[in-house]
Amino acid sequence: MAQIQTTPETAPDARTGPRPSAADAVVRALRGNMRQYGMLVALALIVLLFQIWTDGILLQPLNITNLIQQNGYILILAIGMMIVIIAGHIDLSVGSLAAFVGAAAAVMMVKHDLPWPVALVAALLIGAAAGAWQGFWIAHLGIPSFIVTLAGMLLFRGGTQILLQGQSVAPFPKGFQNISSGFLPEVGPHTDYHNLTLLLGLAVLAVAVLQELRGRRRAASYGLELLPVGLFLAKLGAIAAAVVTFTLLLASYHGAPVVLLILGALLVGFGYLMRNSILGRHTYAIGGNEPAAKLSGVKSKRVVFLAFVNMGVLAALAGLVFAARLNAGTPQAGINFELEAIAAAFIGGASASGGVGTVLGAIIGGLVLGVLNNGMSLVGIGTDYQQVIKGLVLLAAVGFDVYNKRKAGS
Repeated sequence: MAQIQTTPETAPDARTGPRPSAADAVVRALRGNMRQYGMLVALALIVLLFQIWTDGILLQPLNITNLIQQNGYILILAIGMMIVIIAGHIDLSVGSLAAFVGAAAAVMMVKHDLPWPVALVAALLIGAAAGAWQGFWIAHLGIPSFIVTLAGMLLFRGGTQILLQGQSVAPFPKGFQNISSGFLPEVGPHTDYHNLTLLLGLAVLAVAVLQELRGRRRAASYGLELLPVGLFLAKLGAIAAAVVTFTLLLASYHGAPVVLLILGALLVGFGYLMRNSILGRHTYAIGGNEPAAKLSGVKSKRVVFLAFVNMGVLAALAGLVFAARLNAGTPQAGINFELEAIAAAFIGGASASGGVGTVLGAIIGGLVLGVLNNGMSLVGIGTDYQQVIKGLVLLAAVGFDVYNKRKAGS
């Protein structure tokens, strides 16, 4: 019996065929963003669990503020670490570098009476120089990043001890402390809420909705599959509910912390950089397939070098935020920061082989760890069991990534 062959001329036209159901659209959307959506769902479930377990303490305005301020420096590190991992590398030195920069800032401000803005800029330049030093060995000399940054971990930890001579250096000027513990100032008439935070929340909501609408129009212009209107409106409603709830929680206390504004600026800036810039696309290309990227004209050495310079600056910023929170430069600062940042990146969707991940994912991964730490402390779980649980969460996240890759390849 002759077989009937389907040619392009006789194949069903996708434009005139049956439209996918809402359930099919949801399934496809989840498959395309499995790690990020999965971590969002996990974060929501963890928040709900500890909100019930702590009798509502977790989402109290004071605790939300503490959660942001306690995890701000880890989230800053996670953004830089995500970019380094996307490029196919790793950085083990960020905790020690953060401690070294915090110590340098303390010496400049306390022992040499340098104005804190000048010390802050100088500290960020130190971080950039340290990142450039490591990036040179990795990008131009070809030494594995694991070895270079392991050496950097020892170098910067020893440098911290030398700078501080084994002693904590304090106190800092009030302006510098506000980097970590300050809030937006109160303006306008007296109300039960922080006025500037309310305005900021409305601005964030407007930008988020416009971004979603713009993304939908762009997808339609390229002929891509769109979420059904009902599901899209439900998504907008969920975004609005989350932004409004978070804004009201912060506005009912002291308002938005300064460190939250820093994180917001980094999220927007680096999110745009990785999505829309040539440098961002080249970073993904190198992490995904470096030989192919080189054949396409990507200057891999330059991209990797800049990734480590950026990591150095963000490690310096994290060290300054941590020092401002402690109001001291201390030799013990930064211990295990690199492990927390790496875990946040992998939990947030980074791939161990590089080329995969988002800046938002790094924030989500860091929040998963932060809420776990905070919630377990509130219910009295010991630090020993906390480490076990966080280790299992990290293992599950990476295992999920490996499982998805094998499933996609089969």
